[in-house]
Amino acid sequence: MNNRFSAISNFDEELDFLESDALPKVETSDAPIAPEEIPEEVKNKKPLSVHALESGEISPSRQKILDAKVKLHRQMLDEFNLVALEELPRDQMVREIHNFVSDYVAKERLALNNAELEEFVGTIVDELTGLGPLEPLMRNPDISDILINGPNNCFAEISGVLQPITIPFKDEAHLVRIIGKIVAAVGRRIDESNPMCDARMADGSRFNAAIRPIAIDGPLVSIRKFSEDKLSLEKLEEFNAIAPQMAEMMRHAVAAKKTTIISGGTGTGKTTMLNALSAYISPKERVLTIEDAAELALQIPHVGRMETRPPNNEGVGEIKQRDLVKNALRMRPDRVILGEVRGEECFDMLQAMNTGHEGSMATIHSNTPRDAIARLEQMLGMTGMPMTVQSIRSQIASAVHLIVQLTRLSDGQRKVTSIAEITGMEGDIIQMQEIFRYRRTDLTAEGKIVGHFEATGVRPRFLEELISMGIEIPGDYFEPGIELS
Repeated sequence: MNNRFSAISNFDEELDFLESDALPKVETSDAPIAPEEIPEEVKNKKPLSVHALESGEISPSRQKILDAKVKLHRQMLDEFNLVALEELPRDQMVREIHNFVSDYVAKERLALNNAELEEFVGTIVDELTGLGPLEPLMRNPDISDILINGPNNCFAEISGVLQPITIPFKDEAHLVRIIGKIVAAVGRRIDESNPMCDARMADGSRFNAAIRPIAIDGPLVSIRKFSEDKLSLEKLEEFNAIAPQMAEMMRHAVAAKKTTIISGGTGTGKTTMLNALSAYISPKERVLTIEDAAELALQIPHVGRMETRPPNNEGVGEIKQRDLVKNALRMRPDRVILGEVRGEECFDMLQAMNTGHEGSMATIHSNTPRDAIARLEQMLGMTGMPMTVQSIRSQIASAVHLIVQLTRLSDGQRKVTSIAEITGMEGDIIQMQEIFRYRRTDLTAEGKIVGHFEATGVRPRFLEELISMGIEIPGDYFEPGIELS
């Protein structure tokens, strides 16, 4: 037991969690579970599902664990060295901690069952090497978003529905320490002089944080998790997020190098759709991606990924998306894909689309296809270049072929609610025609939206080009008034 690792290191801060008031739990509508009813996945060291995490008051058995954690605090400081511990393989590290805790439990004659002992060991491992009380949430596949408004006001999107949860941060300092650990891992910083940070976590999740002084009531954190299993277009069909006929048309449009803008609000699945469509880019093409925080996982072999960089401590060294777009055009890309268009880089992107980089794709925040065009116009205006309204709209009309609109419905469903084609200019107006749409028809007593996909009766103009490539899309796909399925 004595001196398991020879190096000496003071890591009181890393183990302050041992004096916290509760173990990770998520509040749901389910009744609290008794200790003897702890699910099998806990015993097998698998991630807890959100319904298995206990809510409500701390049970007597839980209180025993909390008391034991406090007593173990100083003893662990004497026995373990964090640096040496983290260098071990995870299995060996867990065994070391498990043996240490088991010896202590036997010595103190604590009446803990196997499930409680395993959970105790898990919380210690999470805090030492992971993200502490965030770890159970990060492992839970049902949770897609974690939103923290200070240490005592937390929410999560669980199976598409946003609801309050309890994350047992000891205090604000505990939360700030975890934020610091996340941003340090990607070479960024967050402090009073730089109180905001946008970063990519080790598992690819999107992370954003703001601390005091701009966060008045305590640190604000948002984590957008991404599934390890990337959703294909076929999977989106199974989830009824898009009709098979719509998906088939989009497959052929991507292969035919039709420039596509994916439009939608926050959390509607724009990145997921972009990843899914990328599978139909020819493996012979070279693709370059440009993002603020790299999160795209394109399903093609020849991809070059670039990421923006914030300014350093002296306020210099910033690299913007526009800089990356300009540089990308010197790297012989067949297509350029922007994770999100939000500023002056829009001009360079449209220039690329008009000069031999057809089939490029990007996402944009907007509520309808027409709004997406309006936002592109505004972004072109941000460049400060002396362009008339007609020349701005002409750039857009000649560069962009399709706009795919995604919407997250009030019941949590994500749908492709419109696919529209830009057909050109008529005077000063960009002409657009909707090809497919999602029509809502009813609302159930449980609040679930009922609807169906349908064609508008308009056939896309690029059908002739597809035919010349040997691709034929059945005409009945575009018959109006017929429910698509």
